[in-house]
Amino acid sequence: MSALPVLLIVWAVFSACFLALLAYKGQLTRYEDDQLFLSENGSAHEQTIQTEIVRKVNQISPFVRVFGVASAIMTAGVIGIFTFEAWQQLK
Repeated sequence: MSALPVLLIVWAVFSACFLALLAYKGQLTRYEDDQLFLSENGSAHEQTIQTEIVRKVNQISPFVRVFGVASAIMTAGVIGIFTFEAWQQLK
């Protein structure tokens, strides 16, 4: 029996989690400003919002990296196994 179907299912789960985390990170950074002009009136609230956004993004960044690397390794594994099985059938 081939390990390819099991590997494809695991790859799909990791890739779905990775894409979901990227979408969440994109949603968070959607309202983040590149430049924040602080003034006396109302700047504390804006600074608090920006600080909260940065905290959330920094909190999920390790998960994005882990799932991205796992998805890339799984992709290489799927391609390798598929190529090996195709080569075996051609012989």
